[in-house]
Amino acid sequence: MEGDKVIQINPCQARNLFLKKQLLINPKLPEGKAGALKAIENLGYVQIDTINVIERSHHIVFFTRCPDYKQTYLHELQTKDKKIFEYWAHAASFIPMKDYRFYIPAMEKKPKKDSWLDKWIKEHRSLIRKVKARVNNHGPLAASDFQDVKHRKHGPWWDWKPAKMALEALFWQGDLMIKERRKFQRVYDITERVLPNNLDITKPDEEQEKKFFIKRALNAMGIATIQDINKYIGISGRLNKWVDQMLKSGQILELTIKGLNKSYYILTKDLEEIRKSKTGISPRVRFLSPFDNSIILRDRTSTLFYFDYSLEAYVPKTKRKYGYFCLPILWQNQLIGRIDPKQTARIKC
Repeated sequence: MEGDKVIQINPCQARNLFLKKQLLINPKLPEGKAGALKAIENLGYVQIDTINVIERSHHIVFFTRCPDYKQTYLHELQTKDKKIFEYWAHAASFIPMKDYRFYIPAMEKKPKKDSWLDKWIKEHRSLIRKVKARVNNHGPLAASDFQDVKHRKHGPWWDWKPAKMALEALFWQGDLMIKERRKFQRVYDITERVLPNNLDITKPDEEQEKKFFIKRALNAMGIATIQDINKYIGISGRLNKWVDQMLKSGQILELTIKGLNKSYYILTKDLEEIRKSKTGISPRVRFLSPFDNSIILRDRTSTLFYFDYSLEAYVPKTKRKYGYFCLPILWQNQLIGRIDPKQTARIKC
């Protein structure tokens, strides 16, 4: 609100601001590894996924924004420079290391009482202690460095062996971190040995934590509904109460988009971006990973771009409409089509 007047923008302005924030319209990034780091810092996270068709998803996200991107950059940023770390954001993700302290409350949160995870941890405390002790004494280890149990009863967690489950439990609780990846396999080490020496690890209070995640979401999306804000970094939890506080204090503003019956929010400092809004629209065509930050919230994609998209990799082949690993095509500020690289690769010219 400005005074008593509701701010209204048109869909084109909303898309332009969103795509600019997502570094998909004329991204102003430094060259080389610094550009990849800046991209993660602007987006808040980049999701990691195991599916590998033309390339793993996180590499596609960087190629889309950083024309000179090299895959070695991520490894160096994580292992040598300690500028990024892995944890759960929207899902398993690369996250700026400077954000680490805001994830501490999630690490300290106990599993829901009597959930299967809570029960598993209670039943395997001895194994968890032994696994942590081995990593502490030996140094960085992967799940492959631990033996499986013969004739074990198969269970959840993608049927992981007990030692792998223990490593993941220690990782989720913040006792271990991912030091690096070797052939995409996680290598775990004691958290204190992975964190850089000068990092601020002061645990934020609840208000600091929640308002940080609101700013992270709005900085990455420009304009967003309360549902978008809650989902962008899902580990943040429900942020409604804190959005209301920031609205009352003037840190964020409420607005509407012409033709849409929804309330949107914007950081007050970004309103000027809307007003100047003749941002140059890049003529470059971009193929977006199914896990790209810009389209991962499917309802938002449908509303802002009038484009319905879903990943069909987990759909039976006979029921697929567009293909196993179909990539939306972005041109200017519109999603104009789809391409299935798995199918296209079979076409002979």
